[in-house]
Amino acid sequence: MPAAPPAVSVIMPVLDEERHLRDSVRHILEQEYAGEMEVVIALGPSSDRTDEIAAELVREDPRVHTVPNPTGRTPAALNAAIKASRHPIVVRVDGHGMLSPNYIATAVRLLEETGAQNVGGIMHAEGENDWEHAVAAAMTSRIGVGNAAFHTGGEAGPADTVYLGVFRREALEQQGGYNEEFIRAQDWELNFRIREAGGLIWFSPELKVQYRPRPSVRALAKQYKDYGRWRHVVARYHSGSINLRYLAPPTAVCAIAAGLVVGAAVHPLGFVIPAGYLAAIAAGSVPAGKGLSLKARLQIPVALATMHMSWGFGFLTSPRSLAQKVIASRRPAVMASTQA
Repeated sequence: MPAAPPAVSVIMPVLDEERHLRDSVRHILEQEYAGEMEVVIALGPSSDRTDEIAAELVREDPRVHTVPNPTGRTPAALNAAIKASRHPIVVRVDGHGMLSPNYIATAVRLLEETGAQNVGGIMHAEGENDWEHAVAAAMTSRIGVGNAAFHTGGEAGPADTVYLGVFRREALEQQGGYNEEFIRAQDWELNFRIREAGGLIWFSPELKVQYRPRPSVRALAKQYKDYGRWRHVVARYHSGSINLRYLAPPTAVCAIAAGLVVGAAVHPLGFVIPAGYLAAIAAGSVPAGKGLSLKARLQIPVALATMHMSWGFGFLTSPRSLAQKVIASRRPAVMASTQA
């Protein structure tokens, strides 16, 4: 008789997730997985019905539990949920992420086959209205996110980091969990320590999580400004982590700003730069919007410009003091041989 699959703990940091939380938990509880499972939801100080919905889910299914996260910060939520969970495999899911039906079974198999400490796959953006369809198209196109495998797909293999992640608990405990100074990019930082300790991080396109995009231009701009801000922190934290893909948005912001200034104050030829950028995203929107409604296709350039400009602005304005604070909290990677 074959051995039972390992038990799994699913951890969820949530804040203001009334729109998607019930659906997200349903996609977990309906997984095609034969092993034991628990879901631990770390509740931040939400201003909507998130806590009420979570309480309903706890009453409806004994596998669902909640823990408080008074700070509202994602890494603190993850650490609280890890501490409250108990199984050897830990699956991270966000409150607006929808796991594919065999996600957990596939991830557990990949952990066994590869010997990895963490496996992850594709952040598959899918919208529910025209604006979200436009954002999803932008987030899954090369003109939107470059060659990032967890957005656009790619070959399975070792990776620097992965989207969300399915971990061996021993790896999380060995490294002391997430560094709570990393308000964003905490996944990258934890995976960096795991890799420094000799662990393997594995990307596989077999793993897919449906992701619900931000519902407005303002929310998308804040999201990508934070991404850029914290990517610069990462670059200062680990100087070898930057590449041309990350430098493209801040370069575009500087070039467009310079073109506008030159065009307005010196010579109209300066306007060629912003005009060229607009032409490029308009052209790139055509293949990205294939199969979408006309209204959604027309909004793709807006989504692309919001993502690029916000990310670049966040990168350029990221204060050095923030990086210095994070660097001061640096945790050395803990090797298995030195674990207490």
